[in-house]
Amino acid sequence: MDHINLTPATAKVLKELLDDIQNRHYGREIMRATGLKSGSLYPILARLERQGVIKAEQEEIDPAEAGRPARRYYKITGEGARTARLALAELHEATRVSDRQPGFSPGLTT
Repeated sequence: MDHINLTPATAKVLKELLDDIQNRHYGREIMRATGLKSGSLYPILARLERQGVIKAEQEEIDPAEAGRPARRYYKITGEGARTARLALAELHEATRVSDRQPGFSPGLTT
């Protein structure tokens, strides 16, 4: 599995999928949780699926009977979860403010 290109938006999506790793998630649910619009979310999901981080499956329903279109569900894979956790940890470490950095004062607030 390739290394995940972790943009802030991709990090939001991965965190949402990792928060409930056992269940499937559909687009509108992920949009609500992350605040992303469909034009940002669906390209991220497509890229993560191509990389094998997530699997997608189409819901098997009769849209006329259900009164809505079939949903496409996304679930993070086992290897995808491991890779995502590692990428998020690396991002956290890279962006963490260290008390050894010049100009850092624990008492300062912004």
